[in-house]
Amino acid sequence: MSRSTLAITDLLEDYLRSNTLRESPILAELRAETASHRLAKMQLAPEQGALLTLLLRLIGARRYLEVGVFTGYSSLTAALAMGEGSQVVACDASEEFTRIARAYWHKAGVDDRIELRLQDALKSLDALLAEGLAGTFDCLFIDADKPAYPAYYERGLQLVRQGGLIVLDNMLLGGRVVSPEPGEPAGVRVVRQLNRNLRDDERVECCLLPVGDGLTLLVKR
Repeated sequence: MSRSTLAITDLLEDYLRSNTLRESPILAELRAETASHRLAKMQLAPEQGALLTLLLRLIGARRYLEVGVFTGYSSLTAALAMGEGSQVVACDASEEFTRIARAYWHKAGVDDRIELRLQDALKSLDALLAEGLAGTFDCLFIDADKPAYPAYYERGLQLVRQGGLIVLDNMLLGGRVVSPEPGEPAGVRVVRQLNRNLRDDERVECCLLPVGDGLTLLVKR
């Protein structure tokens, strides 16, 4: 046990990845292709993918919803983790980014498990609620535009079942959430306030982990 979280150096990160990850070849291939993308920093870290896989299997997830697809690493991770007969609903507004995702879903043979809703994510979430799907998802993963996180969370909380899991990425924002700075982006202020709100939200159990750029795990009560 330790009284504080260990700082992760580049060498320790390499050790962690080489000694613990069981990343499938198709996920590794997608991650390598995304590394050359102009927005590669939006890529989910492989250790985050490993944690997501473990959590989905622990709760026996069969229905997974995500906001923010990018090139498809998280949705592909979920589809592979949950196996045949599962369903992924993936919300994004970018045809450019999701073109890569769709190619890899097909290559992995899981495209029949993934429904892409290609429009503003709030519209997609509202549509799911209107379709009577409240309380039907086992897990929600949010990794999209930060100013809209509170709205995604509130809608997602309705869509996830009791005892279901909500995961929010980038909740540390490279450490910028620690203290306000003049002229900081609106998204930083939103995430900083959301961290406080989630800590006190009695509707969920909450844990913020320093994995990747900060991963908040919530269980709906």
